[in-house]
Amino acid sequence: MNIELDKTEVKRSLAFYGGIWGALFPFLVFVTGVVTIALSGAPDERGFWPVLMLALGISLLLAKDKTEFSNTVIEGMAQPIVMIMITAWLLASIIGVLMTITGFVEALTWLSAQLNLGGTGFVLATFIICCIVSLSTGSSFATILICSPILYPAGGLLGADLPTLAGAIIGGATFGDFTAPISDTTIASALSQKADIGATVRSRLKYIIPAMLFALIAYFLSASWADGGLVAKDSGLTGDPKGLPMLLVPALIITLFLRGKHLLHGLMMGLLFGVALGLLTGLLPMEKVISLNLEQMSAQSFIIDGINRAVGISFFTILLMGLVATLRASGLVDRLVIFAADRSQTKRHAETWIAGTVGAAVLLTTHSVVAILMAAEFANRTGEKMGVGNIRRANILSLVVCVFPFLLPYFIPVILMANTTTSGEEFGIPAVAPLDVGLYNFVAWGLAFILIPVIAFGYGSRAKKR
Repeated sequence: MNIELDKTEVKRSLAFYGGIWGALFPFLVFVTGVVTIALSGAPDERGFWPVLMLALGISLLLAKDKTEFSNTVIEGMAQPIVMIMITAWLLASIIGVLMTITGFVEALTWLSAQLNLGGTGFVLATFIICCIVSLSTGSSFATILICSPILYPAGGLLGADLPTLAGAIIGGATFGDFTAPISDTTIASALSQKADIGATVRSRLKYIIPAMLFALIAYFLSASWADGGLVAKDSGLTGDPKGLPMLLVPALIITLFLRGKHLLHGLMMGLLFGVALGLLTGLLPMEKVISLNLEQMSAQSFIIDGINRAVGISFFTILLMGLVATLRASGLVDRLVIFAADRSQTKRHAETWIAGTVGAAVLLTTHSVVAILMAAEFANRTGEKMGVGNIRRANILSLVVCVFPFLLPYFIPVILMANTTTSGEEFGIPAVAPLDVGLYNFVAWGLAFILIPVIAFGYGSRAKKR
């Protein structure tokens, strides 16, 4: 999938009172605020908007040239790749809502019911279901929001180990975040490094397959120690097979991307096909497509619901990219490139610096995509100088940002997963703490273990430049 990004961005220089530390201070305020709010149970990215506005305000006060600062922030928000990401979020979110209302998850649950699963077996089935859903929607958030309210209470009633069950749900979400061609991290990492998305996805099999095998074994062992049964005499699990035809929707989208089609092409075709398929099979009532309330002068549609779901992450990203642009304009990236270049004598050194830079960026911004975009220029310049291929660079970026956000208790995916486990309270099933959610995400741990030979020994470095 070839998408040319606009290269006419103005190279700005921005000075701060306090130098580089003055440029970094707003980020420290941002991280402190986000961690505090996150650990208090922020429901979604909207809870972080005030902190971002405060950080931007402090950055403005510390900037020596307020006009230049303002122009820098606006240009950072308006980068073409930011608009690409927002388009992807909007369309993927709409597709996620479509898959939900047409009974996609209930169909997968029905398949599990036919196997008459016990606690351990249900944990494994939950993991596989969430992998399929995340691969279909390309969104870890959507996977958690769709699957957890259905699968967590059901697994709890079957006697599944609750931390392991929660870990299986977020583990499946992590799988799609790293692997799906419509995942935001896949798109951001590939496009920022000028790599073909289809080729990048294919190259990730060598990383995700070992991580998946590790995760399956770990989920089985963890669930078995607490449960001890793969099969139950009467699971009580329900579902409905009517939604099985909707499997054709993600199959079409993935096929289009692997054939190199444009991002908008693949997502729009998937959406149009899904709507047509839903209407033809009766899974999608016409009133879900569009219905008007003339008395209240309002409209309802699954498309509106999908867009509303993407609003939080979209505005969070826009504001954060404006703040990131000020850090780039301060000259920090240029200094980092020079510093790394002086110490990079081999490809291995350059890859280590790329991994370390995006790792620091994701810890600083608490946002996977923004971290990739923040480190993208550094990865491009350092990688190209030392001969690190673009697909290789994209994979390193995604590997790193699919570890920390899915393990640490102050990142949104972990908090969201912990919050959705409250869906079991009405059945007398206790919720799982964020720390346990991350601890039992064996996919993220598997990717973390894979990252060691990737950086230390060059595992997977034969990917060709595309």
